[in-house]
Amino acid sequence: MTSALVHTFRLLRWGRTLARHGALRGLEADPNTPTAARRLIRLAHLGLRVPKTPRYADAFQAIGPAAIKLGQALATRPDLVGEEAAHDLTRLQDSVPPVPFETIRAAIEASLERPIEQLFASIDPEPVGAASIAQVHRAVTLDGRQVAVKVLRPGIEEEMARAIQTYEWAAAQAEAMGGELARLRPRLTIATFRQWTMRELDLRREAASASELAEHMAAEPGFVVPAIDWSRTTRRVLTLEWIDGIKLSKRAELVAAGHDTRALAVLLVRAFLRQAIGDGFFHADLHQGNLFALPGGRVAAIDFGIMGRVDRRARLWLAEILHGLITGNYQRVAEIHFEAGYVPAHHNVAEFVTALRAVGEPIRGLPVKDISIGQMLDGLFGITRDFDMATQPHLLLLQKTMVMVEGVATGLDPDINMWEVSGPFVREWLRDELGPEAWLADRLRRDADTLLRIPDLVRRIEARYPPPGAAPPPPPLAEVAVVRLGGGWRMAFVALLAGGAGAALASLFG
Repeated sequence: MTSALVHTFRLLRWGRTLARHGALRGLEADPNTPTAARRLIRLAHLGLRVPKTPRYADAFQAIGPAAIKLGQALATRPDLVGEEAAHDLTRLQDSVPPVPFETIRAAIEASLERPIEQLFASIDPEPVGAASIAQVHRAVTLDGRQVAVKVLRPGIEEEMARAIQTYEWAAAQAEAMGGELARLRPRLTIATFRQWTMRELDLRREAASASELAEHMAAEPGFVVPAIDWSRTTRRVLTLEWIDGIKLSKRAELVAAGHDTRALAVLLVRAFLRQAIGDGFFHADLHQGNLFALPGGRVAAIDFGIMGRVDRRARLWLAEILHGLITGNYQRVAEIHFEAGYVPAHHNVAEFVTALRAVGEPIRGLPVKDISIGQMLDGLFGITRDFDMATQPHLLLLQKTMVMVEGVATGLDPDINMWEVSGPFVREWLRDELGPEAWLADRLRRDADTLLRIPDLVRRIEARYPPPGAAPPPPPLAEVAVVRLGGGWRMAFVALLAGGAGAALASLFG
């Protein structure tokens, strides 16, 4: 296990890099930062010329691949790092210098256990993308299919493991300080980050995520998930269908190609809502670089390393919260928060209703097309501190993705009416989940489960209360007082006595 001294040294080295880019200014100025942490930050600043404008993304980029991934995770946590830092961290581009092709070739052959000529008819030695964890090459299979081959960078697992151990250690020290840091649950944040990273470091899991999402999205045929080539996929190599389309970030090219940008935006929003609210399993990295327009007005997604899950109960709460804020039913939104346990019971429901009204009323007089769901959720999570609301990482990830989708959609069509697109879907889903048919189906399922458990219940009752004539249970063993002895020599002496007694009994009854 890595020692505290090693963790401290790593943190000091990273801290100097963060300080050099001004990335510790906000933490130092925050009144909730513990005094001890503030002193360490001042120490990190010694001898450095700190820029006036913090460059958070540049700092994480300078530290290395593990920090890039952590920075991308922290971009979803404005409550933890502050709005300014979270916004700047969204600039983190996962691009790093590529690994030489000969190294990549050796990694492919070692992982798939065959020469590359027996796997692909051709493979482009120039990567189409090089990220902190893996890089991607275009290839053609022996049967002529165009594919993308994603390969983990050599040594990345060990590097990420070392960094995550230090992140976990630092989060534990911070949470132990109590107060605001404990409420924000940094250890849970790092645990979520570890989960994301482990998924990305095992490309079979990314392949499985893509396969699962494809099954769910069969109900939305315009949203395409590339097919996985399982025969050429292992823990370190992922081979999947090549997507030949136009990135959604290139609006001029989309228009020139004859795409209806409004229809693409509507399709993207509906597909995300179906994933997040309908199925509870969503692509959590839907930025413009991962989305492509295909012929026929379809949208394709790539890069399934970061996925989110929300259980049915949380999805119901989320849908009701969205609907309640839009319609001004703040009382119901407040009740949902207390029912879910998001707000501790010692708080006053009426006061929470007032806080919600402060979030919702500023948008009530606006045209519906000007209502930003992302901003609304941002305001909702902004009141967490006043009401001691513990951080919910899965909802924060969902919020971050929703804001991302909204940004892509408005980039395609600046006049898109987000609520007109999402409102009907949310209302329909709530009606299906909370209507009389859904209630009856739930009741029948619960009653059937109860009936199926009756035989097991009878067997357990008979075991506890045997019928007449059955053998009586054995009598309880006599209570024996346990004596705790002091030194180790006494325990050895007792062990010798016990061994001698056991030998004597064996000779008597053997």
